[in-house]
Amino acid sequence: MTPKPTGTVTLLFSDIEDSTSRLAELGADRYHATLEEHRRILRDAVARHAGHEFGAAGDALFIAFNSVQDAIRSAIAAQSALNDHAWPGGRPLRVRMGLHTCEAMATADDYVGIGVHRASRICAAGHGGQVLLSHTTHALLTEAFGFAVRDLGEHLLKGLPEPERLYQLLDPRLQSDFPPLCTARKRPLNLPFEGTRLVGRARELRAICETLRRPDVRLLTLTGPGGTGKTRLSVQAAEDLAGDFAHGVFFVPLAAIEDPALVLPAIAQGLSVSAAAGQSLPAYLAEKTLLVVLDNFEQVIGARPELASLLAQAPRVKCLVTSREPLHLTGEHVYPVSPLALPEVRRLPSLAALAECESVALFVERAQAVAPGFALTEDNAPAVAEICLRLDGLPLAIELAAARTRLLSPAAMVKRLPERLKLLAGGARDLPERQQTIRNAIAWSYDLLDQGEHQLFVRLGVFVGGFTLEAAEAVCETSLDAVAGLVDKSLVRREGERLGMLETIRAFALEKLAERDFADAVRDRHAAYFEALAEDAYRQRGQREKVCLDLLESEHDNLRAALDRLRAIAPERFLRLAGALGWFWHLHSHFAEGRAYLAEALAMTSVRDEVRARALSAAGELAAWAGDLPAARASIEEATAIWRDAGREREIGLAQIELGWGYFYGGDDAAARRCMEESLRIAKAVGERPFFNRARVGLMQVLVSIGELDIVEPMAREALADSERQDDLRSAHFAHHFLADCALIRGDCVTAGPRYRRALELAVQPERTPVARAGREERKSVG
Repeated sequence: MTPKPTGTVTLLFSDIEDSTSRLAELGADRYHATLEEHRRILRDAVARHAGHEFGAAGDALFIAFNSVQDAIRSAIAAQSALNDHAWPGGRPLRVRMGLHTCEAMATADDYVGIGVHRASRICAAGHGGQVLLSHTTHALLTEAFGFAVRDLGEHLLKGLPEPERLYQLLDPRLQSDFPPLCTARKRPLNLPFEGTRLVGRARELRAICETLRRPDVRLLTLTGPGGTGKTRLSVQAAEDLAGDFAHGVFFVPLAAIEDPALVLPAIAQGLSVSAAAGQSLPAYLAEKTLLVVLDNFEQVIGARPELASLLAQAPRVKCLVTSREPLHLTGEHVYPVSPLALPEVRRLPSLAALAECESVALFVERAQAVAPGFALTEDNAPAVAEICLRLDGLPLAIELAAARTRLLSPAAMVKRLPERLKLLAGGARDLPERQQTIRNAIAWSYDLLDQGEHQLFVRLGVFVGGFTLEAAEAVCETSLDAVAGLVDKSLVRREGERLGMLETIRAFALEKLAERDFADAVRDRHAAYFEALAEDAYRQRGQREKVCLDLLESEHDNLRAALDRLRAIAPERFLRLAGALGWFWHLHSHFAEGRAYLAEALAMTSVRDEVRARALSAAGELAAWAGDLPAARASIEEATAIWRDAGREREIGLAQIELGWGYFYGGDDAAARRCMEESLRIAKAVGERPFFNRARVGLMQVLVSIGELDIVEPMAREALADSERQDDLRSAHFAHHFLADCALIRGDCVTAGPRYRRALELAVQPERTPVARAGREERKSVG
C-alpha cells in the first residue's frame, strides 16, 4: 500500500450518484456486490497512480495523493473503467468525484482540517461521471501536464462561508456535458456551519424543497418533538435552496428569545437591517426575494400576528420555520418531521442493507467520530439495531448514545437503556444546552406547557405502547381538545387510530409523574380501565372473537402494566384480570407469559370462588396447549370441582374442550374423545351456539385422526349448513377442512383440493365473502 502522503496533499473524494434508487432497484445483495465491484475498480486506479486510501463510508471513498497530476490521472482512469464496465440492470454506475489540494494534518488513520471538508463539499456539488477541481488544485496545474478544464465559476459550498471557484476536468474519455452544479451561486447567506454531515433525510429534503419552490407557498413549518433534527434539516434545506432566492437565505435563531416582541428585531438583526440607520424591516423586504429560516419558534408563539403581517408586506419573501407546534396561520403549510427510519430487529437484514438504514447509519457515523476503529459487524449489529429501535429513531438520542462508544460497547449500552435519560447525556459542549442531553431537549418543550398541559402530559406517561382517546379521557380525566393540544406540541403522536408518545419522551413523563402526589391515583385508574376492558372482551369473546382479540393485542402492553399494578395493590383483582386474559393468551400464543402471570396470581390468593375457578381453567387451558398435561389436568380438575359446586355446567364443558385438546396433542386419543364428547353433551344441554360449535370442531378433529370418517362427514356437512344459516365463518372453515381431510384419507384428491382451498380462503380473508353465498358457489364445484 502507498505510504500516507503528508504536507501538501491532493484529496480525491468520490461517491455514487442516486445510490438509494440503485439499492431499491437491485436489492440489498446485488447492490452490495455492485458496491464492492465499484470499490475494486476505484482502488485499482488509485493503486496505479500512487494514491493512498484513508477512508470509506457507505458508497464513498477518500483518497490522498502526493501530486496533483497523479490524482487527476487516477480520476480519469477510474471514470473510464467505470464507464466501460457492464453493471447489473444495464444502467451505468455514475460516480461523482471532487479534488482539492491543501495542507491537511495526518492522524493515525485520517486527515484533519477544513480542506477535508472542502473536498467533500466539492464532490457533493458534482454529478455522476463528473470530476470537479478546486481553485487551488487548478492553480497547481500547468499546460505541460496536458489536462483541460472548464471554468464553472464561483459557487457556495454547503457549510462553507466563502465561495469556491470550481473547474470541471475535461478528457475525451469522460462525459463533458452536465446539468448545473448542485450548489448555490454566490448569494448572501448566514447559515450556521454544521460540523457533521446530514445522514439520510433525502426524502424529507426533497419534499421540503419542492414545497418551498411552489409559488403558492409562503410559510412552511417543520414540526416535531425535541431531538428529531428539525434545525439540522432546515439548515440543509436552506443550503439546497440558496440558488432559488436572488437575495439569499438567512438563518434567525430564536432559542434565546422569550419575548415575542423581540422576534421582528431578531429577524432585522439577522438580515443586517438597522433601525438606527433609518431602515425599516418591511420596507427592506418589500422588493426582496429571499428565504428566512426561523428556528425554535415555539417559545415565541405569540409573535404569530407580527410574522403574518411581515409576510403580507413582503410578497417575495418565504419563511421556513421550525417549531414544536404549528403556527396556525392562514396559508401555513406544516411538515411533521418524523424520527429516522428504524431497522427490523426481529429479522435483521444483511450488514450491507442494515448499514443503509438511516438510524443505523447515523449511529455508526457518529460512533466512528469518537471511536475511529468502530465498525458495524455481525457481532454488534443486533445491539446497534436494538439501540436505534429503543431510542425511537430520534437523531439527537442516537447521536448522544453513539458518543458513549468511547466507553461502552453497543451490547453494554443496551443494558443501560432502561435508564436512557441518564445514558443520553454528554453531548458536544459547543451545542446549545438543550441539545447536550436528551432530558434537556424534552424539558425545553415541557417548560413551555401551561399547568393543565403539564398535568395531562405526565398522566399520559402511564400508558404503555400507546392509547386510545377514550382511554386518555377516562384515565387522565381530560378532553379531546386538551389531548389535541399536546399533539399540536409534538409531545403526543397520532399513530393511525391510536395516540402515543415516543418512548424517550414517555420516560421523561414518567419521571415527572413520580414527583406528583396524584401518581398512584393515575396508576389505579389506568389499572381499573384495562381491567374493565379485559372483562368486557371476555364476555363478548363468543360473539366477537376476532374484534376482541385484536383489541386486547393492541392494548397488550397496557394490560401488562395493569397486571403489574394490581399485583402490587390488589391480589384478588390481579387474579381476576389474569383469568379474564387466559383465552387471549392462548389464542394469540402468549403461552409462557400467561402461565407465569396465572401461576403467580393463583399463588397469591386462596379463596375458593368462581374467580379462582376461571383462573384455574385458564391455567389448565394454557398448560394443555403447551403440552404440560399433568399441570393441565390438575388445574382443570380443581376448576371443575368449583364450577360443579356453583352449578356452572357451561364452564365445566368449556374446560373439557381445552383438556381434550391437551390429550389430543399429547397422543391420548381415547381421553381426548371422552372430553370432547362430554363437552358436546353439555353444549347441547346449555343450548349456546358458539359453545356447541367449538365442541363439535374439537370432536371432529379427534374423530378424523382416528379414522372415524363415517361419523365425521355427516357432522361436517351439518356444520357447513349451520354456518351458512348463522354466517359463522369459523365453523365454515373447519367444516371445509374436515370434509377435505375425509376426502384425502379416502384417496379422493379431486374433491379434497377445492375444499382445502376454500378452508384456506376463509382462514386468511374471512371478511371478503359471506358464508351463505360461498356455500352456494362451493356446491357448484365440489361434490
